[in-house]
Amino acid sequence: MTQTVLITGATSGFGAAAVRKFAAAGWKVIATGRRAERLAPFVAEFGADVVHTAAFDIRDAAALEAAIAGLPAAFADIDVLVNNAGLALGTAPAQSADLLQWQQMIDTNITALVTLTHRVLPTLIARKGAVINISSVAATYPYTGGNVYGGTKAFVRQFSLGLRSDLHGTGVRVTSIEPGMAETEFTLVRTGGDQAASDKLYGGATPMTGEDIAEQIFYVATLPAHLNINRIEIMPVTQSFAGFQVARG
Repeated sequence: MTQTVLITGATSGFGAAAVRKFAAAGWKVIATGRRAERLAPFVAEFGADVVHTAAFDIRDAAALEAAIAGLPAAFADIDVLVNNAGLALGTAPAQSADLLQWQQMIDTNITALVTLTHRVLPTLIARKGAVINISSVAATYPYTGGNVYGGTKAFVRQFSLGLRSDLHGTGVRVTSIEPGMAETEFTLVRTGGDQAASDKLYGGATPMTGEDIAEQIFYVATLPAHLNINRIEIMPVTQSFAGFQVARG
C-alpha cells in the first residue's frame, strides 16, 4: 500500500533531499515551502500523481489550514509528518540580538510546528502513523550566539517526548532527529546571505549533507510499526564538543 508523507521546508536542504528520497522510493509526497518556484521541479521530476506541492509561509495559520483542507483526495491520508521547516537568524549574543529575529525563529520553529502537528494528528492517529521532528544538536549543547535558536530546538525535542507520552497506545511513533553541522543554506539564511561566512564554516570540515539527513528521516519512517526511535543525534566525525568558557578578571 502506497504511503503518504508531508514534508515542510521542502524548498532546500534536508526537506528537498527528503522529498526526492521518499518520491524515488514510491511514496506519495506533499511538499510545502514558501517558494513555489523551488517546489515546481519536484512535480516535473516525479509527476503530479507522486508529488503534490503547496506554497505558503508556514507561519500563516490560515494559509496552513487552507493547504491541509485543500489536499487532493489521493494525498489526504497522511501517514508521516516531517516537521522540517525551521531556521536560525543572527549570530549575536543575546544582549545585542535583534528581537524581531528571535520572534521569527519562535514563530517558525515552535508555533508553526505545533500548529501543523495539532492539525494533522487526528489523521496520523487514524492511520497509526509517525511524526518526525527535526531538532538540532543546539537543543543540547549551547554555544555563543545560539540563544533563542537553541531554545526553540530544545522545545522541539521536549515536545517530541511529550507527544510520545500523550500518544501512548495509539500506535503513532514520534522521533526527534537532531543534526549537527550540515552544509545546506542554513548559514546563508542565518547570516543574511554571507557566502564567505558559510564557506568559512564548512571549509575543510567534511560536513553532513541534506541527503545524509534525508537518509535518517527515511530510515525512521520505514521502521516496522512496533519500533520507535525516540531521538537520533548525528554529527559529522569532524565535529565534536567544545570546552567550557571561563571569564577571568
